Amino acid sequence: MNSSYLDIIREGLWNNNPGLVQLLGLCPLLAITGTVVNAIGLGLATIATLVISNTLVSLLREYVRPEIRIPVYVLIIASAVTAIELMMNAWFHGLFLVLGIFIPLIVTNCAIIGRAEAFASRNPVPKAALDGLAMGVGFTGVLVAIGALREIVGQGSLFDNAHLLLGEWGRDLRIEIFPQEHGFLLALLPPGAFLAMGLLIAVKNLIDARLEPRPIASETAATQTAATQT
Repeated sequence: MNSSYLDIIREGLWNNNPGLVQLLGLCPLLAITGTVVNAIGLGLATIATLVISNTLVSLLREYVRPEIRIPVYVLIIASAVTAIELMMNAWFHGLFLVLGIFIPLIVTNCAIIGRAEAFASRNPVPKAALDGLAMGVGFTGVLVAIGALREIVGQGSLFDNAHLLLGEWGRDLRIEIFPQEHGFLLALLPPGAFLAMGLLIAVKNLIDARLEPRPIASETAATQTAATQT
C-alpha cells in the first residue's frame, strides 16, 4: 500500500472514520457517551490501544505465519488493553469504575483488529503507528461530539465529573449552561445516543455532498469553452 502520511490522516479523521463511516465500535460509542469526560476517557484508551497494537503488528508482520495471524493480533490487542486497564485502575480509579466493562471490551472492537489486519500488517511501523493514531483520534472525536451533545441537551452542562480524569482541580471545569431540571432526559438514555449518532452522520454526509465536485457543471463549462474556441 502506497498511502501517503497525509492520506492516512485524512482517512482516519474523515473519509474512513471508524464511527461515522465504518460504523464500528458502536456498542461503546453509544453506551458510554453520556458525558464528555466519559467519552474522552474511553477515547484515550482506544487511541493508546490502536497505536500500540498497530505498532507491534507492523514490527512482527515478517515473523507471523499467515495461518495464525488473527490469533496473534488478538493476543497483542488483549495484552495492550490489559496494560491500559491496569494503568487506568491505578491512576484514574474513579473513571475506571464509571467506564466499567467497556474498557476490556475494547479488545472486541472491530475497528482495532480491522486496522491490524488491513493496514498494520502490510505497512512499515511509522505508517502503522500514524494510522492507529489517526483512526483513534477520529473515533475519539465522534465520542466527544456525541458526549457533548447528549450532556448539553440532557443535563445542561459540559465537563461534568471532570475530576475523575483530571483530579480535584477538574471540578472547576464544569460549565453549567442551564439548570439540570430543564434538561431533556431522552438525550441521556439509549434513544438519545442513536439520535445524536444519526445527526452526526447526517451532518457529515451533507458536508461531503457539498464538497463533492459536480461533473455536470464541469462538462458544461468544458463544452462552452470548446464552442468558444471554435
